[in-house]
Amino acid sequence: MMNRKLVNCCVTVLAVCLVSVLSAADDKKSAKAVTPESRPAEWWSKRHAEKLKELKSKKTVDLLMIGDSITHGWEGRGKQVWSEYYAKRNAFNIGYGGDRTEHVIWRLQNGEVDGISPKLAVIMIGTNNTGHRQDPPKETAAGIKKILGELKKRLPKTKVLLLAVFPRGATADDKLRKINTGINKIIKKFAKRKNVSFLDINSTFLDDDGNLSKDVMPDLLHPHEKGYRMWAEAMEPTIKKLIGG
Repeated sequence: MMNRKLVNCCVTVLAVCLVSVLSAADDKKSAKAVTPESRPAEWWSKRHAEKLKELKSKKTVDLLMIGDSITHGWEGRGKQVWSEYYAKRNAFNIGYGGDRTEHVIWRLQNGEVDGISPKLAVIMIGTNNTGHRQDPPKETAAGIKKILGELKKRLPKTKVLLLAVFPRGATADDKLRKINTGINKIIKKFAKRKNVSFLDINSTFLDDDGNLSKDVMPDLLHPHEKGYRMWAEAMEPTIKKLIGG
């Protein structure tokens, strides 16, 4: 009788330990999107250093663009459109190709918004959490929430325009598109925060059936020049509303 009780006790203890280990593993995975992290790539460190230098050289920054390769692309395919819409607004671009939420958090904590007080910060981040790890929407949303918290702490007077994560993949049934849609359903609620607005311009890039054309995004992820113009035109009324012409 005692042996059976002992065995049952051991089984219970082992079960509890197993649940604890699995829970800890899940917590560690969930924490990735919210845990500040730099990247080892040489170009990334070089860009960070260059952005810090550029920031010091600026007398003022009125418009801040934060994101990943899609935002980074304002310096490439979107350069002409940027010149037309944002150069006159003392804009500063801190988009980095391949960045996930944790990388943006690290950059905000390591000088990329120090010493400035923009009128508006535009954020569009999260598609690499989807593409690289297929993070569940709630985990990526938690990372975006952490970014908003960092901005509130470091730029308390700055208004924030949080953009819906752009569509990706050819159709609405695309697996990664669905994840991004899930993120957007959560983060639109963040607009309840003071000084935070949410804007979903995704329909701008899609046809009536929800399909994404390669004329707009050649790789079904990154905009072509046409896509950047569509982005700027769709966002312009909201920017004017938030910070004026």
